Amino acid sequence: MTEQLIQYSADRGIARLALDSPHNRNALSAALLAQLAQALATAAADDEVRAVELTHTGTTFCAGADLTEAREGGMQAGTSRVLDLLREIIAMPKPVVASIDGHVRAGGMGLVGACDIAIAGPASTFAFSEVRLGLAPAMISLTTLPRLTARAAGRYYLTGETFDAAAAARIGLITEAVDDIDAGTLAVLDALRSASPQGLRETKPLLTAGLLSAFDASSDALAAQSARLFASEEAREGMQAFLARRPPRWAV
Repeated sequence: MTEQLIQYSADRGIARLALDSPHNRNALSAALLAQLAQALATAAADDEVRAVELTHTGTTFCAGADLTEAREGGMQAGTSRVLDLLREIIAMPKPVVASIDGHVRAGGMGLVGACDIAIAGPASTFAFSEVRLGLAPAMISLTTLPRLTARAAGRYYLTGETFDAAAAARIGLITEAVDDIDAGTLAVLDALRSASPQGLRETKPLLTAGLLSAFDASSDALAAQSARLFASEEAREGMQAFLARRPPRWAV
């Protein structure tokens, strides 16, 4: 049997999709990406669903790319799958709300940026960690650069520093930092339950038209850049160092 990596449920107009792959911190493996894409398609096709909650089990929302897969099999196919998923979230005909109370890294940041609303609790931490692995936040720049202030992007893209939910809200990555993630998420979901399905359906494209246009103009080039970097010697060292829990050779 195929391991289920996505929990799916629906209640009062909201489809809840929870990333549930604790063995690799909800990394974007080929299996998780495929199951998440299917769950989104199911929610999109359900006339009873007017919005989607994207959340997680465990202490990590999403750790980014599955580095074990990347190290063993390359990332050409993986980059295409990640881009397809990010575009599917943006183009989803219903609002997608990220509910986060855990760690978010690298490609997981791209998921957050693709969502229409993002709420984060006190256990949340964030980092664009690519630069510390010999990589760049190439593909996820499509969903995160439009959210961030230019100065914040410069700092956090280039340093890979970790920051908390309050900072994430201040720089525009998330909508709101809350003390109680359940109450904060419920408030947003109940507001969406009060909205007209037609109103939601007609309003979302007003918010995402620019994102989709930029996405379609640049995604191929950024996917090629990402695949090239994953195949580089520096990235191989960065991934090996990360998996071995040691500093990479270039760290001083």
